[in-house]
Amino acid sequence: MDLMDKIVSLCKRRGFIFQSSEIYGGLSNTWDYGPFGVELKNNIKRAWWKANVYQRSDILGMDAAILMHPKVWEASGHTANFFDLKSDCKSCKKRFKTEDLKGKTKCPECGGELTEGRPFNLMFKTHQGPIEDDANIIYMRPETAQGMFVNFLNILDSRHPKLPFGLAQIGKSFRNEITPGNFTFRTREFEQMEIEYFVRPEEADKKLEEWIEYRFNWYLELGIKKEGLRKRPHGKEELAHYARACTDIEYSFPFGWSELEGIANRTDFDLRQHSKVSGKDLVYFDEVKKERLTPYIIEPSGGIDRSVLAFLVDAYSEEKVKDETRLVLKLHRDLAPVKVAVLPLLKNRQEIVDMARALTQDLKKSFITVYDDTAAIGKLYRRQDEVGTLYCVTVDVQSLEDKQVTVRDRDTMKQDRIAIEKLKEYVSDKLNK
Repeated sequence: MDLMDKIVSLCKRRGFIFQSSEIYGGLSNTWDYGPFGVELKNNIKRAWWKANVYQRSDILGMDAAILMHPKVWEASGHTANFFDLKSDCKSCKKRFKTEDLKGKTKCPECGGELTEGRPFNLMFKTHQGPIEDDANIIYMRPETAQGMFVNFLNILDSRHPKLPFGLAQIGKSFRNEITPGNFTFRTREFEQMEIEYFVRPEEADKKLEEWIEYRFNWYLELGIKKEGLRKRPHGKEELAHYARACTDIEYSFPFGWSELEGIANRTDFDLRQHSKVSGKDLVYFDEVKKERLTPYIIEPSGGIDRSVLAFLVDAYSEEKVKDETRLVLKLHRDLAPVKVAVLPLLKNRQEIVDMARALTQDLKKSFITVYDDTAAIGKLYRRQDEVGTLYCVTVDVQSLEDKQVTVRDRDTMKQDRIAIEKLKEYVSDKLNK
């Protein structure tokens, strides 16, 4: 079994990620996050928000609506430019991105004849209101960025930020991809972490490089191995219609090097376009220099679902322990879905169970904590290793007498005997190292 298959199996078996609508046969390339998956995902979002909003003084947060005025997408260029060329097989009816076919004239699946490439708009289209006609067409947003651009004046008027400053947002986006795949890597419904950082035009190149380094280091700080990351500048032929430059942070997935995050210099394209189409003057007034200018925009844009997959792949480890293989997710302490698991050594001793349950409830006030008594202690350890739980706390017969518990470290498997009254302090010190 290759690594990708192992990751998919683990995610299903341990409640990280499930196939959407599975009892009805599933909906292709859509995924539901289970109890541990949603915690991992939320921890990634919290870590991103902390690094980019709470720990900086130049970034403000916001949350724009998914549905926006159709003129937004006209101004941004999505209505005219946001499409892939598609080719259909005349025999098996499967659809492919024309660029992925690399000049092939026969279907890679059945060998049938392929149609010429035709434009396929990637935006999901729906209707607003009770009447389904062209006057009521509305789109599911394909990116979160535009919500920040159209609120530029609102931010200036309400918060009065000084250049350079940025807006940060985490939210769902939707793209009607022709060929999604590779588990959660490319899906039609996905979640983005985006920053729009407004700078003076003459500072844009410098700020772009600063953001590339800052975002690259964020992944390293959260445990991604350096050899699994690289920076790849875009060639001129790759650049989006609005971009002057762009560099991808790529990760070495089991299926090859692929984009985790892109950091682009969008120039002043977006603000100028929205000024033109809306009739509103989206400019910044520099009170010191007494001049009006349209800022350039540096955009770090990453996918949460891709990050979840990268962190899972990078943390996956198989180790030989005596004559057995131990599977463990060595997730960074900030990302681990569960910090502490409380395990009673004997589930048929009510005093031990009562002590373990009471301890669990107390620890829950400070840490994400679970209780488990559904197997022998060895199996419980392995189960917690597989979901990346940092510390297993075992309550045994001796605990009833000395009011101490055994704490097992996930990575080293080292065990310490700790007084219950000191347990919170012990775990807290470990988590804050």
